[in-house]
Parts: sequence; C-alpha cells; structure tokens
Amino acid sequence: MSEYTSKPISNQPPANENRYLGKFLITSVLSFFVGTVHGVLQVIPGIRAWLDSIGSPYGGPGHMIDPLAHAHINLVGGVTILGMAITYYLIPKITGKPLHSQRMAEHSFWWTAIGVAIFYISLMIFGIWEGQLWLTHPEEIPAIHRFYGPIISIAATGLAIGFWIYLANVLLSLKGIYKKS
Repeated sequence: MSEYTSKPISNQPPANENRYLGKFLITSVLSFFVGTVHGVLQVIPGIRAWLDSIGSPYGGPGHMIDPLAHAHINLVGGVTILGMAITYYLIPKITGKPLHSQRMAEHSFWWTAIGVAIFYISLMIFGIWEGQLWLTHPEEIPAIHRFYGPIISIAATGLAIGFWIYLANVLLSLKGIYKKS
C-alpha cells in the first residue's frame, strides 16, 4: 500500500470516547458495595437490636440509618448513577447524534456523586450520634439536630443540581430527533 491508499473507514468510536463513563461505573459499583455491607451489618442481631431501640425503621434516629442511608447509597449511588452512565452511552447509539455536552455529563456526575456521598455520610453520622443520645441523654438531641437540616439540605441541593444537569443534557441531546429530515 502506498501512502495515498485509503484506509478502511471504521464505524467504531475512538477507543477512549466513552472513557469518562468509567467514573460513573466505578461509583455505582462502590455504592452497591457500601450498600451491601451496610445491609449485612444492619441485620446482625446486636446492631439490629440497637437500631430498633432508636426507632428504626419508623422514626427516631434509627430511621436515618435504616432505611434512609441504606436506600440512598443503593438507589442513588448505585442505580441512578449507573442509569446516568447507560443513558449517556446509549443516546449517541440510538440517535446517531453526539451527546449534547460531555461537560454537562461530567458535572452531572460530580454533583450527584458528591451529593449522595455527603447525604449518606451525614445520615450515618447523625443517626449514630443522635441514636446514642436517644438512649443516654435524649434532652441533648435538639442541640445537635439543628445542624442536621442545613447539612442534609446542602447534600440534597447537590443531588438536585446533578439530576437537573442530567435532565437538561438528556433533553438537549434528544431535541429534534423526531423532526422530519
């Protein structure tokens, strides 16, 4: 072949085009791992008895640990972040058009991942802290509970920003796909 001979055209995307999605997959797997360990720990008889004694799953500080923290690390950290990766991967495959913005995809990941991490950690810390107080000094709970709302609000706002960026990116990527050519 000479230097002027054309090379076969490949319909395959460049090898690293979707590399950015790796962080979504890693975060999803790690979240499922944390959620699984959490689930195993919370059914150990001594831990289950402590959780039940502080109001799990129906109220009181135990509710923050089981079901809130457990559900959020699995559903948001695991399922939702995995769903975001799948959506970002499939949109170009289904539509034949590139994703509207890889930068928005990156932002949706970071806002969501950081938000769910702060949310999970905060629920665990406040659940354990308030749970101990519930059993020993219940009168002290309001003094620390006042910090719970603002911290959880910050985490929830981060999650919301991540979800909204994701929604906008998906809608902008799908814009016009049903127009007649």
